[in-house]
This record gives sequence, structure tokens and C-alpha cells, in this order.
Amino acid sequence: MKLKPFKLKRSFLLITILLLSMLASACGGAGGNSGTGTGGEASASNAAGSGDTASGTNSAPAGKTKVVWWHSMGGELGTAADQLVADFNASQDKVEVEAIFQGTYDESLNKMKASMDSKSGPSLIQVYEIGSRFMIDSGAITPVQQFIDAENYDLTHLEENIMNYYTFDGKQYSMPFNTSNPILYYNKDLFKAAGLDPDKAPATYEELKMAAEALSKNGAPASFAIYGWFMEQFFANQGAEYVDNGNGRTAAATQSLVNEEAGIKTLEWWKGLIDSQAAINLGRKTDDTKKAFVAGQVSMTLDSTAGLRGIVDSVGDKFEVGTAFLPKPDGSSDGGVIIGGASLWVLNNKPAEEQQAAWEFIKFLAEPQTQAKWHIATGYFPITKKAYDEQIVKDNLAKYPQFQTAVDQLHASKPSLATQGAVMGVFPEARQIVESAIEEALGGSKSTKQALDDAAKAITDKIGNYNKTVKK
Repeated sequence: MKLKPFKLKRSFLLITILLLSMLASACGGAGGNSGTGTGGEASASNAAGSGDTASGTNSAPAGKTKVVWWHSMGGELGTAADQLVADFNASQDKVEVEAIFQGTYDESLNKMKASMDSKSGPSLIQVYEIGSRFMIDSGAITPVQQFIDAENYDLTHLEENIMNYYTFDGKQYSMPFNTSNPILYYNKDLFKAAGLDPDKAPATYEELKMAAEALSKNGAPASFAIYGWFMEQFFANQGAEYVDNGNGRTAAATQSLVNEEAGIKTLEWWKGLIDSQAAINLGRKTDDTKKAFVAGQVSMTLDSTAGLRGIVDSVGDKFEVGTAFLPKPDGSSDGGVIIGGASLWVLNNKPAEEQQAAWEFIKFLAEPQTQAKWHIATGYFPITKKAYDEQIVKDNLAKYPQFQTAVDQLHASKPSLATQGAVMGVFPEARQIVESAIEEALGGSKSTKQALDDAAKAITDKIGNYNKTVKK
């Protein structure tokens, strides 16, 4: 297999300069959606991570090929990632992987950009899903499709709705690693107290509004974080595309569609909840709505499936946690959710044998037993279907039956360009712009339509500037 060496092009340098300005991420930077490895996940963790942030060494035990893996899994997630690396290193004697925590996804990506010229960067890097367009445009990666084709690697055992996100023009560019989607969490005890059926969660915008109004009368309104990832999900759940040109997949996106019917319908519903006091606005941080839900102060919230175990464990015996699909407007039959999280990318400025060694590690991470352990330790979806046959996964589902909602929602999502997810080179900035628009609409400083029109124009302008840079 012939691997194309990396060449640092002028366009890559220009893109790097452009993207280095995106220091506030859509999910965990200045945008405020700090997380613990959940959701759309620009910030895997703001806590101290495992390992250090050194570049790693090139030395490896005799007879082994060294692979340096940069990741953004901090805290307990970092501990789980380190265990997978230890398991891999102990399983064979040809490859030695060194895992190095590099801070948030934004920080890690910026470090990668800075390292490219000196080749001091990693062999393999974990990049959040909204960084996919940049990774492809950079010319810095070897698509995993090359390795797949070289050995006829079977992809049928992997989850199609997860793999689809990282597939462009029929080619698999990266391998999913940590994956999640958003679900509705609700307090079954508060539902009972309000005279609602605790086993029948609201499935539509209208049903949720009616339930929230009843719950708020008992002092327990709903609350959803102002999170751009949620707006993207609401679009997909209606079968609506977020940017033009097939969500940026049939051709490079040139225009934001956030001000189309799906966006207006969603934001008007959201504002109606706030205006009627059926819901309260706790700002951009998902941690804040999560804490309020765990404390029993709000009756319903949205959060990542990856946060499920932490929420259930934190609630304990205080009340029964219910979970349900992401709501959609009445009459929206198509659509589904987009996966969030991150994937693994092979850097092409490393020797062919090092890239091949990185691929061997990627394959190990995709094995059913590995995915089962990762799922149990973190709450992320297994990307491998056969992981659900592992006894530890069955036991976990028995302990946390709420997680079945997440699995069912993933499988119920109809494959389409909408649910495959939008791609654009300025996605981190786009999420922030949308969050600002939601704030303006909910706060009343702008009408729903004006806020979304202004957001669409701002995003479209940034897409245009990015596309011009890429073409140079």
C-alpha cells in the first residue's frame, strides 16, 4: 500500500491561521458548554487529564513500532483511555502506543497544527466531529479507507449511523471512537405529582409544552441549555439540512440554512416555553441544567447519552430518571439524531510503517470486547454492533435500562444527508453564532426570525471566507 506523504501547503497555513482564531469552541470553550466528554464535545474535559501534554518520544522497545496518540479524554475518561492502550500494548509485541492528553479538542487541534512543520506531532489524533471538514481540507491525513481497502477490512460489523458521519464521497476518512447523541431526561416522580403518565414521555414539541406547563405549576419547569449542538439535532430530527449542498456533503457548503422553517419552528417553540414560564433559561452550560435536574429543580432537560450513567448515579434514590427520544414537531416523520463525539485520524507525515501501526491500534479499539469495556467505563455508544452481545454490556443495560433509549434512538434514525450531519470548515464558530442567536431570541432583544436571519448571514459569510482560503 502506498501512502501519500504530507506536504505543508500554503492553503493549509492559511486555514491554520484562520482556524486558530476559533479559540472558543461550540461545546466547551467561551461558548460555555463545558462538559465531561459528552455531547457534541469540543471540550472533552476541562479537568486535568491523564498523562501530560508532551509530544511523546520516538523511542520504542526493540522490535516495536512507536505510535503517539493525542487525545482529549481527561479525568475518568482519560483513565479509561489509558487502560485501553495498556490492553493493546499487552496484546501483541509489534506496536507500542503512547497516549498523551492534550487538553480540550480545540487545544489539541491547535497543537497539531503547530507541530506539522516540525513533524513533532502525533501519529494518531482524536478530533471532535465538527473538525472533520478541516481535517480533510488540511491535507494532513491518510483516510482510513486506504487501510480498509488494503486488507478488505469488514465494516459491516460497525454501526452504520455512526460510520456515516465520517464518510465523505463514499470514503471513510476516520474511525469513530467516542460517540453519543442527545436524549430527553425527565423526572418520573414529578410527572406523577403533576398528574402525568410517568411512562409516557412527550414525543413532540406540542406534547412537551403541555407537560412542561403542567409541571411548572408545581414549581418544576423544564430547562434546556443554549447549545448549538441541540439546534443541529432538532434540524436533523425533522429531516432538515443545516447547510446547503447536501449538508456540505455533495459539495462544499456555501450557505447556512439555520433560518429555514426547521429553525424558526424550533426557536419559536423554545421561546414559547420560556415566555410562558414552562421552562427556564439557565444559560449555555449543560453542566448547569444537569445539576438543576439532578437536584430536582427542573423536570425535563436535554443532555448527551454519554452523561446518562453519571446523571442516574448522581440522582440515586432521590427520584426515578426517565429517558426519551429527542422531541420533534407534530407531523415530522422523517429524520433522527446526528452522532456527536470524536473520531481517530491518521497523520500522513509519519512513515508508512507508523501509519500502519496506528491502524492496528484503531482496529483493536473497534473490537467488540474493547468497545464493551469502553462503553461500560464511559457511557459512550459502542461503535461495534457485536459489543451488545458481551455480557458486561447486557449487565450494564440491566442496571441502567434508560440507556436502551439511546440505543433505540440511534437505530431508529433514518439514514439521510440530514442525519449524516452537516460539515463546514467553520463549524466551531457557527455553533457560537447560533447560541448567540438563541440567546437574543429567548431574551427578546431580537425576534426569532431576525435572530436566525442574522445568524445565517454571519455563518454564510464565514463559510465564504473559509472556502476562498481553501482554494488558494
